[in-house]
Amino acid sequence: MNSVFKKQHGLVDDLLRVNFNFQIVLLTRPSKIDVAKYSSPMAISDEPSTVGNGVIRTGSVLNHSSDLRRRPSATSVNGLFDSTATVEGESSGEELAKDSSSDDSISSDQHNVVNPEQTRLPDISAIKFAYRPSVPAHRRIKESPLSSDNIFRQLQSHAGLFNLCIVVLVAVNSRLIIENLMKYGWLIKTGFWFSSKSLRDWPLFMCCLTLAIFPLAAFIVEKLAQQKRIYEPIVVLLHIIITTASILYPILVILRCDSAFISGVTLMLLACIVWLKLVSYAHTNYDLRAVTNSIEKGEVLPNTVNMDYPYDVSFKSLAYFMVAPTLCYQPRYPRTPFIRKGWVLRQLVKLIIFTGVMGFIIEQYINPIVQNSQHPLKGNLLSAIERVLKLSVPNLYVWLCMFYCFFHLWLNILAELLRFGDREFYKDWWNAKTVEEYWRMWNMPVHKWMIRHLYFPCLRTGIPKGAAVLIAFLVSALFHELCIAVPCHIFKLWAFSGIMFQVPLVLITNYLQNKFSNSMVGNMFFWFTFCILGQPMCVLLYYHDLMNRESKLDQS
Repeated sequence: MNSVFKKQHGLVDDLLRVNFNFQIVLLTRPSKIDVAKYSSPMAISDEPSTVGNGVIRTGSVLNHSSDLRRRPSATSVNGLFDSTATVEGESSGEELAKDSSSDDSISSDQHNVVNPEQTRLPDISAIKFAYRPSVPAHRRIKESPLSSDNIFRQLQSHAGLFNLCIVVLVAVNSRLIIENLMKYGWLIKTGFWFSSKSLRDWPLFMCCLTLAIFPLAAFIVEKLAQQKRIYEPIVVLLHIIITTASILYPILVILRCDSAFISGVTLMLLACIVWLKLVSYAHTNYDLRAVTNSIEKGEVLPNTVNMDYPYDVSFKSLAYFMVAPTLCYQPRYPRTPFIRKGWVLRQLVKLIIFTGVMGFIIEQYINPIVQNSQHPLKGNLLSAIERVLKLSVPNLYVWLCMFYCFFHLWLNILAELLRFGDREFYKDWWNAKTVEEYWRMWNMPVHKWMIRHLYFPCLRTGIPKGAAVLIAFLVSALFHELCIAVPCHIFKLWAFSGIMFQVPLVLITNYLQNKFSNSMVGNMFFWFTFCILGQPMCVLLYYHDLMNRESKLDQS
């Protein structure tokens, strides 16, 4: 018996020795087993992590010899907190799986190495300890995805919520379209784009063509000034006459002709653009002349004065400037190397589609709402509020379509055809937290003109900053009033008052932003006052004044 027992005991020792040597071989050579086929995908990770005393451990359990035969102790658990604090971006499931390896899972892995055919069977022991109660489930401070600290940081995508909003908007507006068609029918007439009545606007069309006379006159004046044939005060006086005539001439033509509102607005916009460009052309050349004269006299100029372009009056540069999508003149502009014809064609198709959508909303929605409403300042208060709120949604759609068509599509098309390089026509004004930020970002050509030719010249003459901002709003309000009141033949100063009302809104939103610096209170206040309350109110006011004017003309 003793000999048999000794033989059996020796056989067991030999088996254990062989098994131990075999395990050493397995642990020291790289494993090629696809563990994911037979174990939990969270049980093993390829991400490196620090465990315990800072020892770097890879995700593969077969690459470790020191931690294979023992479960994590209190020290290793404490080390887990350190590792998760230093490794950002690891999911909690992966971290739990990294620290849940056991003897059973290792032995199972080794068994799978010996018998590859068994890798197809589910390895229960590999995931048996994957979610041990001893492993912490809460490791670091985290905010909810929709909390105010996270939602406005670009750390995660909210594309799903955006898609939900799109789906809801499509569903709601589809219902509104069906309801509108059932109630009013198809309101768009065949002569929506062009009709015989459009022929009566030929004086406005001729006035639009003759606006080219004023840039030509400004070029002649600058050429004479470059050749020093006329004195500087006379140059300034002639430019004042030319710019004033360029804005008064279209106003007189519109007021003398009973033209359509759209035609009048188009002509007034072109006249305002010509006026702004001529002012920039005259002011820039005046400054280039002054700097050139100072250099010729040998005066030392400050380092802030950069002569990026030489003073040279060129008709080619003026002609390019008059059609370029900018209001600030300079002799040369950054240019792109070529024209993308296919891109231009796609933008033209988008422009036609969105223009049609804008016209559809105006004819099918805004006109019936306005016609069925009372004057907001003379009727029932609740009825006026209901009409304003009902008008706000289609008016907002039209305004957004107008912005997209003009500032994005049309200006980019024009820039591409002219190879104009600087295409920052707008910034992210939709994120504006104050009214002041909005006016700085939504119309960059006008903003750059205001800064270059109005705001800083006022500061250089000693005018305080607040007064300079007020002057800028006055000029903007004046041009808004001209572009709307002149085509309507109504001068009630609604547009002027609306723009000047932005001044107290600037102060209010600045106060809100300073008080609630980590929130979007100012942005919400801007959207409500500008798009929900302000624009629909102006539309109703001008519409009813226009209807009253037409009724008086019919009675007379």
